[in-house]
Amino acid sequence: MRKAGFLAMASTAAIMSAGSSLAQECPIKVGVLHSLSGTMAISETTLKDTMLMLVDQQNKKGGLLGCDLEAVVVDPASDWPLFAEKARELLTVHEVDVMFGNWTSVSRKSVLPVIEELNGLLFYPVQYEGEESSKNVFYTGAAPNQQAIPAVDYFLEELGVEKFALLGTDYVYPRTTNNILQSYLMSKGIAEADIFVNYTPFSHSDWSTIVSDVVALGADGKQVGVVSTINGDANIGFYKELAARGVSADDIPVIAFSVGEEELSGLDTTNLVGHLAAWNYFMSADAEQNSAFIEAWHAFIGDENRVTNDPMEAHYIGFNMWVNAATAAGTTDVDAVRSAMYGQEFPNLTGGTAVMLPNHHLSKPVLIGEIRADGQFDIISQTEEVPGDAWTDYLPESAVLTSDWKDLGCGMYNTQTQTCVQLTSNY
Repeated sequence: MRKAGFLAMASTAAIMSAGSSLAQECPIKVGVLHSLSGTMAISETTLKDTMLMLVDQQNKKGGLLGCDLEAVVVDPASDWPLFAEKARELLTVHEVDVMFGNWTSVSRKSVLPVIEELNGLLFYPVQYEGEESSKNVFYTGAAPNQQAIPAVDYFLEELGVEKFALLGTDYVYPRTTNNILQSYLMSKGIAEADIFVNYTPFSHSDWSTIVSDVVALGADGKQVGVVSTINGDANIGFYKELAARGVSADDIPVIAFSVGEEELSGLDTTNLVGHLAAWNYFMSADAEQNSAFIEAWHAFIGDENRVTNDPMEAHYIGFNMWVNAATAAGTTDVDAVRSAMYGQEFPNLTGGTAVMLPNHHLSKPVLIGEIRADGQFDIISQTEEVPGDAWTDYLPESAVLTSDWKDLGCGMYNTQTQTCVQLTSNY
């Protein structure tokens, strides 16, 4: 009896010791890795403000795991190598528990080796090219099958587009996305000669020649459509040149993947009416959750003219899933949170439910919006939730790959050879 009692006390002491070693350190630090200066500040500053709002809201709910949250904000200044340095600073100097950030894929690729080396956790909120699945990243923006492919389908099926101009900023996201779209279009019977591809630097401003080339595509009377992966402030010059040339949406429709309410708020949209964008969220969505989100945003930011947009919703979903996963795990430990993330559900702002998949992507609806004169969008098409696909079916080397971190523990599993490959060359 005395021995049994001793063992029981020893066991209890061991459990208490283990529990104390796992006790959550306060405050819980949330890293915010967004450009507040440079070419991408036009898009990313609002995402920093969004994270400050979400942290503030959570603290008003009582914090997380008995701790207050503290936002640690850095400015990578639209300098892609600096993103890696700032990510390392967040993880090693500030010892953040999680990071929310990046916009461009080139900045994300810069950060990947750092967070994988240090086992950090990044929530990435912007549409991207796919062809990647890191165990240290949750991709809450759209994969190509949740934005680019449906957008092209809309051009083909609803607008009868026969010739395509794929215009992008010169970095990995536009190039990879357009490679996928070229393959997809050719599988749909579009001749390679009817696909015009052009890339320009960040902050490109002289669009006269390129717009002339696009207009010339339609000289034979075939309907031309522009698929835009132009990023940042270069969009301002592009749309101004279209207006200057008198090119309307009826003449040559443009569907953009990186132009939303925030970008349009700085433009005279009079001549942009009718052009399109493909996202998973628009501010004009008629849903109770969206109305509450917009009201909270305006109250926090103190300006009822400030708009909301798709990457803001992605941060909203990702942050709340992270909070719920950490709560379920009882810790902000990266490995424990990762395991608790699979299957997390959270209401999106368009009336449905986002689900986190084992490939670290969300199930999301696809929306097509038409630009209005007030800089908002009329939603003209909306799907049910589409599961995000890390590896496209339209590139031969990717069609055989799948990602499953939950059961297979692999982000690049070859279904033919049934082996896991670790991809590092793109990092």
